[in-house]
Amino acid sequence: MSDNHHEEAHTGPIKNPKQLLVAVLFSFVIPIFAIIGLVLYVTSADKPAAGAVNPEKAIAERIQKVGMVEIRDANRPLRAGEEVYKGQCAACHATGAAGAPKFADAGAWTARIATGFETLVQSALKGKGAMAPQGGGDFNDTEIARAVAYMANAAGAKFAEPAAPAAAGAAPAAAEAAPAAPATPVAAAAPAAEAAPAAAAPVAAAAAAGAGEALYKQACQVCHAAGVAGAPKFGDKAAWSARLPAGIDALYNSVAKGKGAMPPRGGAAQASDADLRAAVEFMAAAAK
Repeated sequence: MSDNHHEEAHTGPIKNPKQLLVAVLFSFVIPIFAIIGLVLYVTSADKPAAGAVNPEKAIAERIQKVGMVEIRDANRPLRAGEEVYKGQCAACHATGAAGAPKFADAGAWTARIATGFETLVQSALKGKGAMAPQGGGDFNDTEIARAVAYMANAAGAKFAEPAAPAAAGAAPAAAEAAPAAPATPVAAAAPAAEAAPAAAAPVAAAAAAGAGEALYKQACQVCHAAGVAGAPKFGDKAAWSARLPAGIDALYNSVAKGKGAMPPRGGAAQASDADLRAAVEFMAAAAK
């Protein structure tokens, strides 16, 4: 009994060849994986931070413009309804995609035509169902209305294609057609001449303010509405307090030349100097 007990006391955990093979494998595999993990940990600490390899590129990505503004020529000839349909509407209406009434399909258009031309135009401008708002796109409201008339007429309507808005030159033409006023003495005409510039001044100021607001909405509000990229937020008196004392001329020069993340002319390359200055004055006035 004592010999068997002595023999069992000296017996190890490996009792057969299979257990020996497993023990040998683990004794090699586990250290190898541990070494690999240690190497990966050490080398990962030496990797450069994001942007360290090319800091110029990283900065350019951070300050890139968040949007683009395109100022179109308002004096171009208005396009006909068929041209607008082919350029804008045919994508869905030619095949009836996304539930759009198919072009020339009288059955699909009958109920819509019955709602009237103005209702159809407003649906097109504001959007309806899967159709996005068309107002403010590549075509103006009159051109969209012409496309509506073209499509509805192809399905049996008798809508007249909207005419172009009255030209700005209509007023001078009417003035020339009016009978000439009798000549007045020079003494009486002088006060009237002096009063004319005074009366015209508020009109010119209002026109400039309107142009400034329009350009702000077209170009400047992309950054200034939310204070993007460090731009002083519109109407934020605290953000503008350090800038306003420099004067409108200095603010205008900063906009014209570009400053910080703001590109030259605020990205509105086609805007006139007068409109650009008016936009600066509009934003400055909102922060006073």
